[in-house]
Amino acid sequence: MTRNSIIQFVSFFIYLLLQVMLFKSLTFFNVAFCFIYVGYILLLPIETNTLWLMIIGFILGFCIDVFYDSLGLHAFILVFICYIRNYWLSAITPQGGYDAGAMPTMPSQGLQWFLVYSLPLVFVHHLALFLVEASNLGLFWHSMLKTIGSLFFTMTMLVLQQYWIPQRSRI
Repeated sequence: MTRNSIIQFVSFFIYLLLQVMLFKSLTFFNVAFCFIYVGYILLLPIETNTLWLMIIGFILGFCIDVFYDSLGLHAFILVFICYIRNYWLSAITPQGGYDAGAMPTMPSQGLQWFLVYSLPLVFVHHLALFLVEASNLGLFWHSMLKTIGSLFFTMTMLVLQQYWIPQRSRI
């Protein structure tokens, strides 16, 4: 196992434990939830293969489902986010392209790029999660309120995490 693989393996469990032990019970007004585990998928290296992303996303989502007792909901949504992640990355590719081994982090790409990259993916994650969870179009506006509140909460935690944890631009 290489150093990068070990770091990714440990990060997987750190994100899982943070989500299950800290953010599971932390909500604001029963509207804003933090799903920090999405950050693990978003922060994987840019050139990560979509199939590997989807496998990792399924495993992470399944682990979250075990603790949230949500019957595959998080696994389904995370696999969907993994599927569209590389398409979104190719849509926002800078003119010169990405460097080999580039990481989609704020230290390596900048705050503006990170927000353009992560905001739509986190929004789609939350929207799909809350709409499937509601399973009733009568609750659409409540689901949208939860989506927007959770989007701000999750994005705040992801950006703060980028500042708190010293990261190299390439791992």
